[in-house]
Amino acid sequence: MLGLVSQPVLAEDGLDARQAAKILENIRPVGQVNVGGASAQAQTAAPAPAAASARSGADVYNGACMACHGTGAAGAPKVGDKAAWGPRAEMGVDGLLKSAVSGLNAMPPRGTCGDCSDDELKAAIEHMLKETGLL
Repeated sequence: MLGLVSQPVLAEDGLDARQAAKILENIRPVGQVNVGGASAQAQTAAPAPAAASARSGADVYNGACMACHGTGAAGAPKVGDKAAWGPRAEMGVDGLLKSAVSGLNAMPPRGTCGDCSDDELKAAIEHMLKETGLL
């Protein structure tokens, strides 16, 4: 129903077909109510969507970490600053990951990458340490 109402509006807004399709996908209902008997039993669950591939450490850094770790904002150790990273590097990658996951000082939990997996955060930490010359 919402798709029928919103389709003409989307076309009038000058959106191309791809943009309109994406909007309609984002606002589509997440489920349906089935008040019938037999048809409810005949339906099967849809397959789970394929997992997205993990982002590289450089991708995570550029998208989520660089704002602070590229500038030193809010006291974040700046990539390339061995003096700032040295004591932290002694914690090891797993120790740094633990700090990144739980948050530290001005850095919120998971930094600014709330949708990053632990492996992606670890890759970003390794990237920063490599760029600093400590790994």
